[in-house]
Amino acid sequence: MNLEAVKEKIRQVPDFPKKGIQFLDITTGIKDAETLQQMVDFLYDIYKDKKIDYVAGIESRGFIFGMPLAYKLNAGFIPIRKPNKLPAETIKESYDLEYGSDSIEIHADAIEKGANVVIIDDLLATGGTACAACNLVKKAGGNVDSAAFIIELTPLKGAEKIEKTGVEVISMLKYDLD
Repeated sequence: MNLEAVKEKIRQVPDFPKKGIQFLDITTGIKDAETLQQMVDFLYDIYKDKKIDYVAGIESRGFIFGMPLAYKLNAGFIPIRKPNKLPAETIKESYDLEYGSDSIEIHADAIEKGANVVIIDDLLATGGTACAACNLVKKAGGNVDSAAFIIELTPLKGAEKIEKTGVEVISMLKYDLD
């Protein structure tokens, strides 16, 4: 697997969504069939020999990688959504942002007690959403061994925040955007 070739497919968009932010856009990578396959295969290679009952994808780009990974692992898929997007009874986890707070939800009946769950998202920045996802799965009765990302922004130290909760962090591509 050529990680540099995958990295070259990720478009960098300056000043999005606001001035001073260097946005890493995966859409240029996922539109390329070979790059998309390498991204999903990277995740599959990590988990293919582990007992994974569910892949939980964080809205919305975690769905892009979580669903094919779940299929390849013969596991179920659990969508972790923003509030008021799921139709049945939910469990909610709130977390702090730089300015204010937010929350995510899963269906209350999404996870059987003791099930092994991996968290998937496209990008790891500060780790707030991913930590909340880990807490949410644990609150629902699942075990979270690791969280995996296509991109990690290392200066923001999200991996350290997640690892303090006892969850391993796996990242395909690491960026230091200084």
